[in-house]
Amino acid sequence: MVQKSKPPVAASEPKRRGRPRAYEPDIALGKALDLFRTQGFAATSLDDLSEATGMNRPSLYGAFGDKRELYIKSYQRYREEARAAMVEIFRQEMPVRQRLERIFASALNIYLSGESPRGCFTVVTAASEAVGDPEIRAMVLDGLTELDKAFASCFRRAKEKGELPASADPAVLAQLASATVHSIAIRSRARVSRKDLEAIVKGAIDLMVGAKG
Repeated sequence: MVQKSKPPVAASEPKRRGRPRAYEPDIALGKALDLFRTQGFAATSLDDLSEATGMNRPSLYGAFGDKRELYIKSYQRYREEARAAMVEIFRQEMPVRQRLERIFASALNIYLSGESPRGCFTVVTAASEAVGDPEIRAMVLDGLTELDKAFASCFRRAKEKGELPASADPAVLAQLASATVHSIAIRSRARVSRKDLEAIVKGAIDLMVGAKG
């Protein structure tokens, strides 16, 4: 009896691993942040976000949640980056005028970055969303309060060192400094030139700490 030859045993294929991510989450979040800063929340569609990040909708949802969650994560990222850019200036010891000049210069670098001026995320877009979203409103208020406190500490130190008159109110000066930050953020978005923005900053500093003699 002739035995039938058995078919050759195919080599076992290696098990396929999960599909690797074709994107870097930090880079994708940065792209989403740029888009939200430029267009705002309402005008930015999921298709826009998908194109900017290189991720399809299911991938976006899996990585960041829905559009609102991605917006909040983008705003958190913006605040972290802005804080990191200024924290050392607030901490270092230097004359109050020099400190303010460096703080406002750093702010302008942030607002005027990119292909076109995008201003401040808080002032330009988050403040609008804060009207109807309690979580975003809390983040905006926290950011405003944080900036006021940082400036107030700056002016208190200057007053203690005799750089400001005894009548100076650090809390009021802090609010004026914050208002100047918000003003140059809005004006930068309207494409006011850096030269003109720097003139506004100089005038505000002169009012807050006294014009140079």
